[in-house]
Amino acid sequence: MDRVSSIDRLMRPKSIAIIGASADPTKTAGRPLRYLKKHGFSGAIYPINPRYRDLDGTRCYPDVASLPSAPDAAILLVGSDRAEGYVRELAARGVGAAIVLSGGYAEVDAEGAGRQASLRAAAGAMRLLGPNTVGVVNVIDRVTLSASSALEIDGLRSGRIGLISQSGGILGSILSRAAFRGVALSRLIATGNEADLEISDFMDYLIEDSETSVIALYIEGLRNPDRFRASARAAARAGKPVVVYKVGRSEAGARSTASHTGAMAGEDRLYDALFKQIGAVRALRFSDLIDVSMALSIQQRVAGKRLAILTTTGGAGALVADACGLLGYDTPTPSASVAGRLAALLRDEGFSADRNPIDLTLAGLQPHIMKGAISTLMESPDFDAVITVVGSSSLGQPELVAKPLREALATATKPVLAYVSPSAPDILRHLNDCGLPAFENPEGCASAVDALFRIDQNAGASYDADEVAVLPAAKMQLHGMLNEAVSKQLFASYGIPSVREIVATTPEDAARAALQIGGRVVLKVLSRAIAHKSDIGGVRVGIPASDVLAECRDMQNIVSTRTEAALEGFLVQEMAGDGFEVILGYLRDPQLGPAILLGAGGIAAEVYDDTAVRLAPLGAADVAAMIDELAVARLLRGFRGKPACDIAALSEAVLAFSRMCLAFGDRLAEAEINPLFVLPVGQGVKAADGLVVLSEN
Repeated sequence: MDRVSSIDRLMRPKSIAIIGASADPTKTAGRPLRYLKKHGFSGAIYPINPRYRDLDGTRCYPDVASLPSAPDAAILLVGSDRAEGYVRELAARGVGAAIVLSGGYAEVDAEGAGRQASLRAAAGAMRLLGPNTVGVVNVIDRVTLSASSALEIDGLRSGRIGLISQSGGILGSILSRAAFRGVALSRLIATGNEADLEISDFMDYLIEDSETSVIALYIEGLRNPDRFRASARAAARAGKPVVVYKVGRSEAGARSTASHTGAMAGEDRLYDALFKQIGAVRALRFSDLIDVSMALSIQQRVAGKRLAILTTTGGAGALVADACGLLGYDTPTPSASVAGRLAALLRDEGFSADRNPIDLTLAGLQPHIMKGAISTLMESPDFDAVITVVGSSSLGQPELVAKPLREALATATKPVLAYVSPSAPDILRHLNDCGLPAFENPEGCASAVDALFRIDQNAGASYDADEVAVLPAAKMQLHGMLNEAVSKQLFASYGIPSVREIVATTPEDAARAALQIGGRVVLKVLSRAIAHKSDIGGVRVGIPASDVLAECRDMQNIVSTRTEAALEGFLVQEMAGDGFEVILGYLRDPQLGPAILLGAGGIAAEVYDDTAVRLAPLGAADVAAMIDELAVARLLRGFRGKPACDIAALSEAVLAFSRMCLAFGDRLAEAEINPLFVLPVGQGVKAADGLVVLSEN
């Protein structure tokens, strides 16, 4: 049985065992039986508890062995001290999947992690959800294998948004919030500790689920990033948008590393990079997880960034325009023909049709005016989407707004969204029930518009990741922190040239090297024990050859007073010339794996904090997107008379650097080129400084 079909026994069981079922419907152990009946589960239910013969009219069994047949799924409502035994019995009986609600496992301590490993081993071939989960809710098939109190709500409506949450509490929160808003869901899964089934298993399931068109994710962390990336890309190929809310955006602390890169690329930035690379929409606010998913479920897209805002309250229209404007959307003035149609429709003294938002306040709340205005804006090529603002005047006569909006939907050729300005849950629910995305705050409306525009841009991302080159055996002998000269030789072997330079053992050798290079030079101390030479006075720039001897002796004296690190000599370099400084770095995140960082470089790289990061391996599209994200991209392309830089060579250098880093595998701890000079078009790039840190094995 393949992975997806085995999960189907959990998601759409024909029979269910409830281990530890209680006669008290108010207790956690009493809820699943009550919820299954309340929400219309039509299959067989087998409560198991030796204390009862009957529970609410349903026969109760003393143990697993006495069941009339092996159920498709079981939910365990017992503590961790008894769960393992029941899991072993269920697996031996041939049960398809078991849900373990109890906690006290890997989320607690190392001892709990051991209990979790034993629990997983006891399951054998049987699939396991949890432990420390609240279960699953399959709204479409009326399967409520959960103890979440959110299921107290009546009349679950099925829709096309599937939710996978690593938190059980968040499953209940989304379920109740969605019901309050009139947003319908398809299937909800809380994965808990993911001892067996994890987030990617259920993503694969929802990809094949014809009833689900949008996949919403609440993520705390990823146990298998590579598999997650593959599942998300499969969702993109299937045309199913992925909306993800990742908790933990704040940084607990900077990384302590030899390079700048580790401090500049925090954990959350790496997750952000991952979501960009897989084409997912990241929800930056928790409420956006519902708002954005709801908007994407209408399966219409915003083709451009021109919005028409139709309002019956000027202030609320300005709020929406402002929120959308902050995300880069425009509210252009209607063309003369559109303005003429609106003016003819309204005919009210004081109404101005040559502005946007288009304020209907003076026209009064009249359905034919609202419908005519919406139709006019939808038919206009001037706008890519229409946002209607439902004002307080609709509270007394909600149908006056709802009806024309419903009628407009029937012929809509572009997205129509609504912002409900007053606190009006009934109106909000009604509009969402009708399939018109309605929002209770302007920021949510703006986020939804942005997602409807960006999702197609994301889906078109290239996944042409590079092949990893085989590492020559000689380079495998390197270990520890390499000095700058050796580091740059390594970069050069992968196609990233360095500035012209000569290694000198003594100040006298350095003086002779400077004469050989010619002109003014850069002097550096050389040591595999010093990561940041400029911090201790180990770098001097623009030194004439005649001064090199004295400068080296002086630099040697100063550095020796500031560090006990052994010096290996000096590095004499040519001046890089007219180029733009960038930083190119590598780090290995303990959870997400290898990543590449690109940004404005030089000694103030961390001050600029103008960087882009992506997980390796990279493709050409990844590198192009990284460059576009940088504020200094305008300078790289030429600005105010400055020549354009060789961006093509920069792109090749980033890809080569990524290949080099991946070739070392787990042995590579850190690598960085800072600065990498990007020269004018046609002149390539040159590494002016570099650092590589390798483990011994």
